[in-house]
Amino acid sequence: MTTQIEVYAGTAGHSAWFSSDLGQTWVHPNSHSGLYLEARVWSYSSHPDEPHLLYAGTDMGLFCWDERTTRWTALASPMTDIWALAQDPDDAQVLYAGTRPAGFYRSVDAGLTWQVLPTPGIQQFSEINMGPTRVTQILFDPLEHNTLWAVVEIGGVYRSLDRGNTWQLKTEGLVSCDMHGIAVVHDRAGHKIIYATTNRGLHRSVDNGETWTFVLLDSAWQYTRGITVQSGNDAVLFLTNGNGPPGSTGQLWRSQDYGYTWHRLTLPGHLNSTPWAVTTHPHDPSLLFTYTNLGQLFRSRDGGETWQRMPHEFGELRALHWRPTQYAADRPAHSITVRPPVTA
Repeated sequence: MTTQIEVYAGTAGHSAWFSSDLGQTWVHPNSHSGLYLEARVWSYSSHPDEPHLLYAGTDMGLFCWDERTTRWTALASPMTDIWALAQDPDDAQVLYAGTRPAGFYRSVDAGLTWQVLPTPGIQQFSEINMGPTRVTQILFDPLEHNTLWAVVEIGGVYRSLDRGNTWQLKTEGLVSCDMHGIAVVHDRAGHKIIYATTNRGLHRSVDNGETWTFVLLDSAWQYTRGITVQSGNDAVLFLTNGNGPPGSTGQLWRSQDYGYTWHRLTLPGHLNSTPWAVTTHPHDPSLLFTYTNLGQLFRSRDGGETWQRMPHEFGELRALHWRPTQYAADRPAHSITVRPPVTA
């Protein structure tokens, strides 16, 4: 078997894209691959114990991509619009999903069957945005795997201490419950620090989410979106910040002291919208990607010190994921057969 790094982009209206050369060029499989060409792909999840499989949360439900067959399979579920996915770090068969309208679900058999997870106080519709609320991220504590975190846009922060069986809403101190992202770090002294991003700014908790403190950025805008811990180094976090959704500009920030101070990183060229998220993977912590809401893509090979703008520009990006995967030696990466349309 041959190990190959694959990058996966999820767009809002142009389905999933694939890159086998670190984002330099992209393949856009047609609908014969099993996923509608104009689907909205909101989230991805993969697990190191299943190097061939990739799950995608879309506006058409849950799909699973198999690198061995280069095809998507639709997995029947009670969910129709899936915005967040996570897999149990100790068991790849256990999946968690967050939806729009906001709801939590769990599968213990790799997505074949699902159960609703009771979530007290959850709001499925909001008067603020005059529409459904949505789960924007689900995250396992990297050390304490019984603990899960989830954030709901127009809903707040939820915490589970029993792998999702029960949930508690934790909003004390938040200046807004319009939640976007969450990150958990453990410092060298063993202290846990949690960060959550909102439309009105970054928040920190040092008491396991019981209370939150607003963190003021030295920025013209406090709108924050994605927050990511660099794989293998809890001291380093990346934060995306801009002037709104989608916005017209923004900044990428990095902290090297567990989020207590933040410094701007330079992205080349003019940004067309708010930077949305940063992706990392333990296979190579120095390889990072970031992207704007309206589709600009940037890559760093040195842990964020320098960034290169990639040539392909998407219409609207909502998810980016990369990982090492494996191919049979006789099959080139993403040898997707593009079939001609069927005619009567």
